[in-house]
This record gives sequence, structure tokens and C-alpha cells, in this order.
Amino acid sequence: MRSQNSGFFWPSFADLMTSLFFIMLVLYVLTYLKLTNQQRVTQQQLNKIKEVQAAVKELPRKYFAYDSVYKRFSLVQNIQFAQKSDVIRSSDIQYLVNVGKSISNLIDTLKTKYAGQDIKYVVIIEGMASKDNYLDNYTLSYKRALAVQNLWNARNIRFDQTICEVQVAGSGTGGIGRFPRSQETQNQRILIQIVPKIGEIKVE
Repeated sequence: MRSQNSGFFWPSFADLMTSLFFIMLVLYVLTYLKLTNQQRVTQQQLNKIKEVQAAVKELPRKYFAYDSVYKRFSLVQNIQFAQKSDVIRSSDIQYLVNVGKSISNLIDTLKTKYAGQDIKYVVIIEGMASKDNYLDNYTLSYKRALAVQNLWNARNIRFDQTICEVQVAGSGTGGIGRFPRSQETQNQRILIQIVPKIGEIKVE
């Protein structure tokens, strides 16, 4: 009786192990395919993010120079303010108007190019000040940036609010990438940065 039970047990156990093997094999194949597909999608998303970041830099070289060290734009024409002043020089007004129009055109182009993607943009106008012992330099630097935004508003230069916001900031006598001490007065200027805010990237 025991011998018959033993003979029945081992073929059943072998069938069970064979079934488990095939189940594990199928699960392995499915897992491999899933991970491979996720890796492909992730790489496509990464490529799209790099593409968007590169597209943001496509501003006219006539007005903008991209600083790869500090990852920001500087204006080809240095918009320099008088000491303790936030008044834009008359010689710089048209140049800044053209700068604003260039940014607006870029935002419109990006909106069309990446329609359907969860991508928005932040335009940062940063005012700076020189180290000249003026006690209100931080407020002054903000007012310099605000003067640029006010100029754009006065000339009806506004960016598409559905995908773009403008931030006005002042770094005072701080910040990175400043002119050296021997050129301190050149720090009485503004910087402009365009930062993409990338949400979920859809890939085909």
C-alpha cells in the first residue's frame, strides 16, 4: 500500500514542479518585456526633456547670449543703470522692447511645438546692484527688474499666461557670475532667465 502511494506521489510532484517552472518562465518573460518597455519610454521622455531645454535656448543671438557656466541668459547689450537709479536709459528702451518681443515669440512658438504636453515656462527678470555702500541695494535691484516688466506692459508685450508666468526678482549685491571688483559698476544691470517647468511627458 505504501509503495503504491509513493508511486502516485512522485509523478504528481513532478507535474507540479513542471507547471511552476512554466509559470515562473512566463512571469519572467512578462516582467522583462514590461521593464524593457518602461526603459524605452523613460529614454524617450528624457530625450523630449532635453529637446525642450534646448528649444528654450533658441533666442535671437542678436539680443541674447547663453551662459553655459551659470545656465542663464545675458543680454548682448549690457543694460546698465546709473548708480542708485532704477530708470532705464532712453538708449536702452527700444532694445529692451525687442528683447521682450523675442521672448514672447519664443513662448508662442514653444506653445505650438509642444501642444498637448504638460510644459509651462517661467520668465525671470533679475535685477542686480553694485557694491557701493548704498543701503537699499536689494530693493533697488528689484525695482530695476520691475522697470523692465513695466516697460513691456506699457508696450503691450505680455506673455501667454496659459503657459508662462513672469517673476520679478532682485539679487542685490549677491548672486553668482558677477563682474569682478574692477568692473563693479557693470553689476548695475539685469539678467533674464527662461526656465521650463516640465510635468508629465507623453510619448508615442
